[in-house]
Amino acid sequence: MFKNKVLLITGGTGSFGNAVLNNFLNTDIGEIRIFSRDEKKQEDMRIQYKNDKLNFIIGDVRDFESINSAMVGVDFVFQAAALKQVPSCEFYPLQAVKTNILGSENVLEAAARNNVKKVVVLSTDKAVYPINTMGMTKALMEKLAVSKARDPRVSKNGGVICATRYGNVMASRGSIIPLFINQIKSGKPLTVTEPEMTRFMMSLEQSVQLVLFAFEHAAPGDLFVQKAPASTILTLADALKDIFKADNEIQIIGPRHGEKMYETLCGKEEMSKAEDLGNFYRIPADMRDLNYTKYIQTDGARLIDKEYNSNNTKILDKDELKELLLTLDYVKKELKSTIK
Repeated sequence: MFKNKVLLITGGTGSFGNAVLNNFLNTDIGEIRIFSRDEKKQEDMRIQYKNDKLNFIIGDVRDFESINSAMVGVDFVFQAAALKQVPSCEFYPLQAVKTNILGSENVLEAAARNNVKKVVVLSTDKAVYPINTMGMTKALMEKLAVSKARDPRVSKNGGVICATRYGNVMASRGSIIPLFINQIKSGKPLTVTEPEMTRFMMSLEQSVQLVLFAFEHAAPGDLFVQKAPASTILTLADALKDIFKADNEIQIIGPRHGEKMYETLCGKEEMSKAEDLGNFYRIPADMRDLNYTKYIQTDGARLIDKEYNSNNTKILDKDELKELLLTLDYVKKELKSTIK
C-alpha cells in the first residue's frame, strides 16, 4: 500500500517520527517528508540516516502556508506535531491551543485541499475525561478530525481521516523512564509522584504498529486504541533500580500540575460502542447529521459503566516489568554504558 507513495510526518523529528523511519526506510515507499521547526534535529537525522528517500522540510503547523505547501503531492499523513508535556501546557495553555488545536486544523485543512488519501492524527489518553490543558487540546483535535472526516472534499474523494490514542510510551523523549535512569546514574533520589499512580506500558514500536493498524483498517472518523499492560510508578522505579543494581533513595514528591492517578484510553461512553478487535479497540465516529428527528434508534449501543484504563488492565509485577523493560533498546543501551 505504501509502494512509491509519499508520506508526510508532522513533528517528524520526535520519538514517533524516528520510530516510523525505522519501519519504513527499507521498504519500497517513495518518499518520506519530515516536517518540523527544529533544524538541529533535522540535521541530526539527515546525518544519521543518510537516505535519499528522506525529504526534510522546515515549517510549523501553526503556519498554514508552510504545511499547505509541504502537503503538495502527499498521499498519506501522520500528524504527530504537538505540545505534549502536561506541566508545560498547564503554564502556557494558549501555546498548546495554537499547536494542538489550530495547528492540527491547519494540517487537516491542507490535507483536504491537497486530496491526501489518508490522515492519522495521534492523540493521547489525556483526551479522555480531560482535566489538563494538554488533554483538553487533544480532545478538541480528535473532534476536528471527525469533523474533517465528514468534509465532502475528503469523503467524496474516498479520503479517510482517523485517530489513534495511546498512553505512556516507554522511553520516549522526556518521559519517566529516561528520567529515572538519569537519576540512577547521577546518584540522585528517584522522584516518584504518587507510588500507586498507574501508567500503561507501551513501546514506541507498538505505537507505530497502532498507527499502521489504523491506517489499514480505519473508516472515516474512526479512533483506535491498542490494549497494553500497566504498572504503578513505584514498581517502575523499583524495577529500574534492580536492573541497574542501584540503591538510590526513592523520594515521594506528589503529583505534578495536571496529572491523573491513572490513564484512561476508552471512556465509558466510548466503550458502549467500541468494537473489540483482539489487541485493539475500534471506536466508530457518530456520523449522523444534526437532523435528529429523522432518526428512530431502537437497536443502538446503550451506555455502560465500564471504561478501559491503566487500573483495570493487566498490572505488571516487578519481575514482569523488568522483563519488559529489558526488551527496550534505550534501556539496553543505557545498561551497556554503565558496564564499561
